[in-house]
Amino acid sequence: MQNALLFFTGLAALIVGATLLVRGASGVALSFGISPLVVGLTIVAFGTSAPEMGVSISAALAGQSDLAVGNVVGSNIFNVLFILGISALIIPLEVNLQIIRQEVPVMIFASVLLLLMSLDGGIGKFEGAFLFVLLLVYTVVLVRQSRHQSINEGVYLVVEQKPASESAWDKKLPVQLALIATGLIALVWGSESLVTTAVIFAQQLGVSDLVIGLTIVAAGTSMPELATSITAALKGERDIAVGNVIGSNTFNILGCLGATGLISSEPGLLISSAVLGFDIWVMLAVAVACLPVFMIGREISRWNGVVFLGYYGAYVVYLILASQQPDALPQWRFAMLGLVMLITLTTILAMLLSTPRSAQHT
Repeated sequence: MQNALLFFTGLAALIVGATLLVRGASGVALSFGISPLVVGLTIVAFGTSAPEMGVSISAALAGQSDLAVGNVVGSNIFNVLFILGISALIIPLEVNLQIIRQEVPVMIFASVLLLLMSLDGGIGKFEGAFLFVLLLVYTVVLVRQSRHQSINEGVYLVVEQKPASESAWDKKLPVQLALIATGLIALVWGSESLVTTAVIFAQQLGVSDLVIGLTIVAAGTSMPELATSITAALKGERDIAVGNVIGSNTFNILGCLGATGLISSEPGLLISSAVLGFDIWVMLAVAVACLPVFMIGREISRWNGVVFLGYYGAYVVYLILASQQPDALPQWRFAMLGLVMLITLTTILAMLLSTPRSAQHT
């Protein structure tokens, strides 16, 4: 009963925190002439990834490398397939051209970099520091790009706001920053509550640390991203909704694993053969799949959302079956890959057939 109460209290904190965070972040974007997309890629994405950072560092210090790595890899898979999937079901998400040209390639680059660093079985202090420095450089580039674009266009983003917003109680910067801080606190506390109760339930079922990290903890620490993206989509802040997910994935690899590798003791943050042989490849495939989906029509349609959710469902089912019946692992892996290939080919064919028709109406 106590765990159930903590679970639902945490869920309520996530909803409230996401609402406050989106409102405050949108106001900051207007105040500083920074696009909502960049705010979603930085302030919102980094803030909502705070639970992943905390869980991964705590797990690494406790010697639970599987939980630390599984949390990040699982969160990245969850963010794209589940969060964008469920958000697109609620309302189709328009994709900013900058996301296609720059942000998704950066996410793919970070995923490939993690794969390459993991080939020797772990992430050491030097590699962790390198990842974290890349995050700092990426953030600076994003903010400077946004400011430069605002100046070149000669238009301050505030002119895009409705006149009614001029008298809004949250138009002052201190209030906006307070909203962001309060929202982040609520999101972090809410996600920690969900993760705590979820891990208790999972351990009672005898599930391994790796599977817990890839599923329960990954989904729990991604609840802020889920709540924030859905709230942003419903409020019409679609750039924040999509940017939050892409930015969070990049931050999870460069920031969370970078910091975790940096503080972990020798020989560094260990990467299990199970993660290296399958889950990291799934994460990379999910990142790469964003490009064709985002490029066709520059929209994440409801159909795309259904496909994303189907992929995630297949992935979770595979993890559960593989953990319960390890002797049948090759068969389960073959079956899952076959299902994914079938759904992928069907989706690509459907998009290609629909593209000429949609082009005729433009």
